[in-house]
Amino acid sequence: MKKYATVDPTSGQVVQEFDTMTDADVADALARSATAYRRWQSQDLTERRSLLQRIADLHRQHSVELAKLMTLEMGKPISQAKAEVELSASIYEYYSKNGDDLLADEELSIAGAGRALVRTASIGPLLGVMPWNFPYYQVARFVAPNLLLGNTILLKHASNCPQQALSIADLITAAGAPDGLYQNLFATSAQIADIIASPLLQGVSLTGSEKAGSAIGALAGQYMKKCVLELGGSDPLLVLAAADIKKAASAAASGRFGNAGQACTSSKRLIVEESVWDPFVAAFLEKAAEWQVGDPMSDDTRLGPMSSYQARTELAEQVDDAIAKGATVHQGGVVPDGPGAYYPATVLSGVTPDMRAYREELFGPVAVLYRVASVDEAIDLANDSPFGLGSAVFTEDQELAADAANRLEVGMVGINTTIKSAPDLPFGGVKTSGIGRELGKFGLNEFANKKLVRII
Repeated sequence: MKKYATVDPTSGQVVQEFDTMTDADVADALARSATAYRRWQSQDLTERRSLLQRIADLHRQHSVELAKLMTLEMGKPISQAKAEVELSASIYEYYSKNGDDLLADEELSIAGAGRALVRTASIGPLLGVMPWNFPYYQVARFVAPNLLLGNTILLKHASNCPQQALSIADLITAAGAPDGLYQNLFATSAQIADIIASPLLQGVSLTGSEKAGSAIGALAGQYMKKCVLELGGSDPLLVLAAADIKKAASAAASGRFGNAGQACTSSKRLIVEESVWDPFVAAFLEKAAEWQVGDPMSDDTRLGPMSSYQARTELAEQVDDAIAKGATVHQGGVVPDGPGAYYPATVLSGVTPDMRAYREELFGPVAVLYRVASVDEAIDLANDSPFGLGSAVFTEDQELAADAANRLEVGMVGINTTIKSAPDLPFGGVKTSGIGRELGKFGLNEFANKKLVRII
């Protein structure tokens, strides 16, 4: 099989294959990106904003086609796929509508004579290396702010969603993007390394695994390129005393089993204070039972297949390891018979540090319940992880919630809500969950030249 291919996860069948680029093709794309940058960075801001709005409009106009490609290539239930397309459109629209304010000069209060201001300017061609689990959204949150800034984009998408990669490029071209502004790359790992090494490239953003992030981060450091790394997560969801149990259980089930649990910010560890353990577990298992596998093209399906048979095998091995070492299975935990990379909504408890499920990210529909005696124990357990992306705290005691939020070693905390992405909210983590932020003004500033202008 060629490197880039559409493989239907409901059957494992190869639908279409695509050739990787030649080295000459990659060099040409980089040169075109640099040429386009010289024009685009001086383009009137009104035109840059208008392009982003046209991209948003085209996402909405072609929502059904785009969603079906997502369901075909990585198995996301069609209703969730449509919601992702709309979220992507809203990101392009946000930067279009707020571009003037986001790029406005910042006047500084200075001690010396005259004036000083900071101007937010572009830096040049950028490379994005994107994952398969949110194929349109991940691209939008990288592309939208940088096109607004005046940067140009080279985009290497995941190898299992090539038709979506092509559809994004076609859509941006149809919106009126000039030649070289946005280019899709069916590139190899070696070619990606060559691009990062090129003096023409000014920055790289990756969303993916810690292994991939470490490799890209090392190259970026070696060649002095700005980088943003959004990596894995093992997000804790704390259910503390005075929690609204129904709200917490519903949010935990949606946060864990949406997109078949294949999300960095999925609520993977449910840490429950013993005073609310029994009612929460009962409510959560009731909600988890509603997540039944089905045909991802059906509007009624909530839990589709995982992205690939390989991904399911890895998850099943992690669960089997936990069970063999004494974990309790409350629901699921068995690979179903029949075709497709399906895995049931699974709930475990009794997971201990000697099990893979304790330290490793479970990138699939598996929730792990932990019972703790106190808030302090809950915080300690939540922080006992190499990851630090998102988290959630459920309690109606606002003082308790605020204290817990302050003590959690993460980049994002939701109080009485799980972390949900929005165009105007910064997204990112700490520890091995990555470097930098995306979305909102924070995301805009990652690949910006914050240029000081001193006037006497």
